[in-house]
Amino acid sequence: MSPATSILTSTSPVLRRFAALLESRTDTQIETLARESAAVTRRHFGNTIRLFAPLYLSNECINNCAYCGFSRDNAILRVTLEVDSVVKEARHLAAEGFRNILLVAGEHPKFVSNGYLERCVRALVPEIPSISLEVAPMEAPEYATLVGAGAEGLIVYQETYNREVYAEMHTAGPKKDFDWRLACPERAYAGGFRRIGVGALFGLTDWRTEAQALAAHLAHLLRTCWKAQFTVSLPRLRPCAGNFAPAHPLPDREFIQLICALRICFPEVGIVLSTREPAPLRDALLPLGITMMSAGSHTEPGGYTGQGREDLHLTVRGKALAPADSAADAGATGQFEIADERSAAEVASLLRARGFEAVWKDWDAAILAS
Repeated sequence: MSPATSILTSTSPVLRRFAALLESRTDTQIETLARESAAVTRRHFGNTIRLFAPLYLSNECINNCAYCGFSRDNAILRVTLEVDSVVKEARHLAAEGFRNILLVAGEHPKFVSNGYLERCVRALVPEIPSISLEVAPMEAPEYATLVGAGAEGLIVYQETYNREVYAEMHTAGPKKDFDWRLACPERAYAGGFRRIGVGALFGLTDWRTEAQALAAHLAHLLRTCWKAQFTVSLPRLRPCAGNFAPAHPLPDREFIQLICALRICFPEVGIVLSTREPAPLRDALLPLGITMMSAGSHTEPGGYTGQGREDLHLTVRGKALAPADSAADAGATGQFEIADERSAAEVASLLRARGFEAVWKDWDAAILAS
């Protein structure tokens, strides 16, 4: 048995309870689960919800991933933002209140390499206290360089923990290596990241099996990377370029059950809810276990201020072509369609109305300096 297989098939009292909580339940039983989850959340996190925004640096990608709008073979408008454009996007988000930004980039070594990410982080550190990354997996020394530049968080989703489905979904590029991606959070921890986020993309395979593998991975990381703070995300597939149709959709009812089960079994782990989900559902989920939300999001480079439009190019099966004259008006292609289009101010107002505190900033490097 390989180390990776051992991690994903391990068992413990917590994991056995988690599996039991995922079994089919009546509406009354799910309501009971929701009340317990809400109580556990308030006990460990109070009424706070941490807000963040994604800032897309590049939608260039060398991988072929069937479910992703950035997939290499998709004919889309692409761009990689210059560092000064990244700063302008970040300043726009800061003006909206954000002090916690997630830098996102497709996986293409030609564009997101040679110190580009480090330059972006260093340029943002004076203005953004909390910077996290969702980028191609790296070696631990590369992560250490980014931590030294000022990044404090790393997000990496396994996408699916089912090896056969993973191979079907990833047909070209370095992302094909399942084990390399699975070990990424531990390399990030070795590199010094203090916040680490994991997750699975729901819709690719049976949701219960996927959730149990995710929980096993999370339990392993909590044991081996015990100095880090962990979050878990449960993104459900959204429409995107390529028109991929999920074979195993996760219904709202079971989605709620999954969130509650995670909160009850992993009471100190943050649970992230993105703008992939529609506003009414996001509002309903607020008390049940969510501790971190994105708001006012864009999933395309330059989406907040229109940066990079003069550098757009069309790619068809990985080959760059001149875009149509109207391309600049359209802007770069997003990774997926968002469902909650409310502004950051609207989300913060909703939180206050529901009795929650919107936390824009909970970290500053001065904490360590003092």
